[in-house]
Amino acid sequence: MQVTEVSSEGLKRDFKVVIGAKEIGEKVEARLRELSVKVKVPGFRPGKAPIKLLKQRFGPSVMGEVLERAVTDSSAQALNERGLRPAVQPKIEIVSFDDGQDLEYSMAIELLPEIEPMDFSKIELERVKVMVPDEEVGAAIDRLAEARKESKPLETPRKSESGDILVIDFKGTVHGEALPGMAADDHHLELGSNSFIAGFEDQLIGVEVGETREVKVTFPEAYGNEKLAGQPAVFQCTVKEIREAVPVAVDDEMAKSMGAESLEDLRDKVKERLGADYDGLSRMRMKRKILDKLADAHDFGVPESMVELEFEAIWQQVEADRQRGNVDPDDEGKEDDDVKAEYREIAERRVRLGLLLSEVGRLNQIDVTQDEVNQALFREAQRHPGQEQQVLEFYRANPEAMAQLRAPLFEDKVVDFIVDLAQVTERELSPDQLREEEEKEAAEAETPKKPAKKSAKKAAKKAAGADAAQAEETEAGEAAAEAGAADKDGS
Repeated sequence: MQVTEVSSEGLKRDFKVVIGAKEIGEKVEARLRELSVKVKVPGFRPGKAPIKLLKQRFGPSVMGEVLERAVTDSSAQALNERGLRPAVQPKIEIVSFDDGQDLEYSMAIELLPEIEPMDFSKIELERVKVMVPDEEVGAAIDRLAEARKESKPLETPRKSESGDILVIDFKGTVHGEALPGMAADDHHLELGSNSFIAGFEDQLIGVEVGETREVKVTFPEAYGNEKLAGQPAVFQCTVKEIREAVPVAVDDEMAKSMGAESLEDLRDKVKERLGADYDGLSRMRMKRKILDKLADAHDFGVPESMVELEFEAIWQQVEADRQRGNVDPDDEGKEDDDVKAEYREIAERRVRLGLLLSEVGRLNQIDVTQDEVNQALFREAQRHPGQEQQVLEFYRANPEAMAQLRAPLFEDKVVDFIVDLAQVTERELSPDQLREEEEKEAAEAETPKKPAKKSAKKAAKKAAGADAAQAEETEAGEAAAEAGAADKDGS
């Protein structure tokens, strides 16, 4: 095999690879001899058929198999011998080959950059501890009681009021057409709960039992059903019963019905849960700051192919949002080329952070164990009651889905490693103080003076339904996992 480097520019390399005709012929003959033992050739015992006859019968298919294996093996050998770590799969094109002639092909690759992580002990971080006030615990318990309240028929007939529960039959139409999901019988609707389309419940205040009222509403532009989104609708509602809410007493009995030993025990459990939620928010906040500091401290070239793949994924999400009528306010009034330039910058940031995290993990032998992946898989399955087996089967049958499950686990472990080395101070805050600081930082990220943070914030917003900090982390983690996979493929 002869390997010649044709060009070298930045992280890109082009090679010409030539495999001699003699080597190809030997590989074909060796493969034919393997087949001669397995296939039946009339008139010959297994393994005794002449090579010439085997070549006539199986030559084309064997040649294709040998060429494919020769390209795969030789390209991997060429990379390993030179210590090259490809960012993505090499692009290979056959230049020339005829039976009895040399095989020549070209190989274009983009390399993972050489990365020198900063001294993490120089990073200064702050971990905030949120002290949960008793008033917030009490409010949470009141919400639990509210959710468990019951209802009873009115003792004295009257018109409906906000807070009442109506038992209604309703039938809806859009432009005179009845569509699926727009009708129900004996539906219990709490007035003032805002569980129906805006304006629906307000129009049922002041009704009497037995009354039929026409309710007119307009579905939101961003409504999940495309046939209903933004459309005016008319509902015929018949009131069959008016019930009044019966509050649940906040006492030991309520606490015991919720699995606690007493009301005091329930308060402790609620406070612990709220504290855990705030700890999670604090952790994500600190991670966001770590990612910002890492992005500011590292400026190395990134493979264009990885950036392009990341950009395409982001842009697909942007276009999907647009089709649903959800346009990022930052994008309004801008030309597509300008918007794409901003998202390409975001893609580059994600890839750079991912490559950095991957390199930190590689250098420090940080990895995610199969047990950790299995635990994450079972947690994911538990989020879908009744469909656990289908979820497990889906992930096990889809390597890409499993990689997405692994990515945040890897990212967590790498970030924890960095935190252990950093200078971390602690500060106590109230929930209100934490919210104020978060709002202030969000406002600062929107100013033109903070383009990097604005990009990070905008990147996070593109992860549908995710917390802003969590979104940016997960994207970096996925890029890190992809970089690690590419590194392993090329090693």
